Amino acid sequence: MDTITLAFASGILALLYALWLAFSVSRAPAGEKKMQEISAAVREGANAFLKRQYMTLAPIVIVLAAAMYLLIGQPTAIAFFAGVICSALAGYIGMQVSVRANVRVAEAAKKGLNPALSLAFQGGAVTGMALVGLGLLGLAGLYTFFGGNLAPLIGYGFGASLISLFARVGGGIYTKAADVGADLVGKIEKGIPEDDPRNPAVIADNVGDNVGDCAGMAADVFESFVVTVIAAMLIGMTLAPEYVLLPLAVASVGVVASIIGSLFVWVGKDAKIMNAFYRAILVTGIAAVLGFYAFAYPLSPQMFYVGVVGVIVTALLFAITDYYTAKGHRPVKSIAEAAKTGAGTNLIQGLAIGMESTAIPVLVVVAAIVASYSFGGLYGIALAAAAMLSLSGIIIAVDSYGPITDNAGGIAEMSGLPSKVREITDELDSVGNTTKATTKGFAIGGAALGALALFVAFAEEAHITSVSLLDPMVTVGLFLGAMLPFIFSSFLMTAVGRAAFEIVEEVRRQFREIKGLMSGKAKPDYAKCVDISTKTALAELAVPGIMAVLAPIVVGIVFGVNALAGFLAGTIASGLMMALFMCTAGAAWDNGKKLIEDGVYGGKGSDAHKAAVVGDTVGDPLKDTAGPALNALIKVVNTVSLVFASAIIAYGLHIFA
Repeated sequence: MDTITLAFASGILALLYALWLAFSVSRAPAGEKKMQEISAAVREGANAFLKRQYMTLAPIVIVLAAAMYLLIGQPTAIAFFAGVICSALAGYIGMQVSVRANVRVAEAAKKGLNPALSLAFQGGAVTGMALVGLGLLGLAGLYTFFGGNLAPLIGYGFGASLISLFARVGGGIYTKAADVGADLVGKIEKGIPEDDPRNPAVIADNVGDNVGDCAGMAADVFESFVVTVIAAMLIGMTLAPEYVLLPLAVASVGVVASIIGSLFVWVGKDAKIMNAFYRAILVTGIAAVLGFYAFAYPLSPQMFYVGVVGVIVTALLFAITDYYTAKGHRPVKSIAEAAKTGAGTNLIQGLAIGMESTAIPVLVVVAAIVASYSFGGLYGIALAAAAMLSLSGIIIAVDSYGPITDNAGGIAEMSGLPSKVREITDELDSVGNTTKATTKGFAIGGAALGALALFVAFAEEAHITSVSLLDPMVTVGLFLGAMLPFIFSSFLMTAVGRAAFEIVEEVRRQFREIKGLMSGKAKPDYAKCVDISTKTALAELAVPGIMAVLAPIVVGIVFGVNALAGFLAGTIASGLMMALFMCTAGAAWDNGKKLIEDGVYGGKGSDAHKAAVVGDTVGDPLKDTAGPALNALIKVVNTVSLVFASAIIAYGLHIFA
C-alpha cells in the first residue's frame, strides 16, 4: 500500500470509528428529566459560545485569506480555508459528543465504576479520533489535489494554527472566568460545594469545561499534528523523494495504533483508573513502534530509531507530568501541607513546584533532540516530533475524558443523585484532573518539537544557513521573542481577572437580591452568568490573537529575517518554560485542594481548605488559559513566519537590518 492510500485509509478508519463511538454514546440512557435539563443547559451554553466565537473569527479569516491570495497565491489561500474548517470541525464534533456524554456518564455511574469509565472514555475518544482522522484526510487530500506540491500545505497548517490560537484564548478565558467567579463566591464566601445548584455560575463553569478543555485542546493538538507533519515533509524535500511522505506514513501508523490502544481501557481488580489509561497508551506505543518498523526500517534503520524516540518522549512526558500533578506524589502533597499555615505558604510552595517541574521535561526534550539529530539530522528532529504527535488520537481521548467526567459530577450534584453515585463521579473527576494535566504536558512537548521543526522549515524557506548571536539584530529578535510569551500571558491573565470580576459581582447580586436562593427555595439565573462569560471572553479575544499573528511579521519587516530567526528562537525557549511552569503549577494547586477535600489537614471547610482554594483560584487561569495558549502561540509565530517568509524578504523595510 502506498503512503497516500495508507493516509486516506487511516483517516477514514478513524472517522468511522469516531462515528461508531458517538453512536454508542448516544444510545446510552440519559437519566431522569432533571438530569437532562441540566445537561441541555450546558449544551445550549457551549453551542452559543462556539457559534459566536466562529462568527467573531470569520472576518479575521477572510482578511488573512485575502492577504495570502494577493501575496502568495490562490493554492495557499484555499489550503488555509481547509485548515480553518478542519480544525474548527474537529473541536466542534468533540464538543457535541462531550456535552451529550456528560449526563449519560452520570446515569451510568449508578451501575458502577466500569460502565461510567467506559462511557466517559468513549465520549472522549470521539474527539481524539475525529481530530486525527480529519487531519490525515486534509493532508492527503490537499497533497493529492495540488499534485504533490507541498507549498500550499503551509496554508493548511496556518489555518489550523489560527483556530487553535483563538480557541485556546477564547475558551480559556471563558472557562476560567466562570470557574474563578463561581469558586470565589460559592466556596469561599458562601461555603457551598463546587457544583451546588444554588450557585448562579455553576452552569457557566460546566460550559467552560467543554469549550476550553475539549474544543480548545482538540484545536491545539490538531494544529500540532498537522503542522509538524507538514514541516517534516518540507524538510524531507531537501533530502530525497522517499523522505517527503515518510512523516505522513508515520502519522497514519500512529492513528491506527491509537485505535488499537483505545480498546484496552478498563478497570482491573486494583480499581485504579489511571492504570487503565497507562495500559491503553502502552499498547498504543507498542503498536506504533511495530508499524514504524514496517514502514521506516526498510527505508532507513536510523529513521525507525527516530520514531522510537518520539514514542519514548510521549511516555516520559506523560509519566513526569503525572508525578508532578497527581495527589499521591510528593509535589501535590507538599502543596497541600503548605496550606496548613495559610494561603501565602500554599502559593509559595505551588510556585516552587511549578518552577521545579520545568527541569525534567526540558531534559527529556533536549535528549530527544540530541538523539533524533544523531540518527537523522534536522529531518530526524522533525520526524521524531511527527512520531510523537502521531499518538494524538489516544492522548486526546484521555484528555477529553476529563471535561465529560467533570460535567457528570456537576450533574450528579445538581440533580441530587445518591452519594454513592457522586462518589464514583468524584473518583472519575479526580483522575480527569490528572489526565488533563498530563495531556497538557504532551501538548507542550509536542508544541516545542513541532515549533523546532517549523523553525527549520522557515530557515530553509528564508535561505538562512546559520544564525549568529554576534549579529546585533539576532540578539534584538531573541529578546523580543523571549518577551512575547510574558506579554501575551499578561493579556490573558488580565482578561480572566476582568471577566471573573463581572461574574463575582453577578453571583453576589443574585445571592443578595433573589430571595430564597441560599435556602434552595428559589432558582438562580444561570443564563446571565453564561452570557457574561461569553461576551467578556470574545471581547478579550482580539488583542492577544492579533499580537501573535502580527508580531513576527513586524519583526521581520523592520529588523530583517535574521532578527526574525532570533525572535522565533526566543519565543520557543521562553514559551516552553512558561507553559510547563503554568500548567504544572496550576494542576498541582488544584489537586492539592482536592487532597485536602479528601479529608487531610481538616478536610472541607477547614482553614487549610480555604487557603488551598485561594491557590487553586490563582492556578486556574495559569493551567487552563495562559499556559495552554502558549502552545498555540509558539506554533503560530513559527507558522506565520513560514507562510509569509518570501513576502517578508521581498517587501521588508529592514530599517535596522
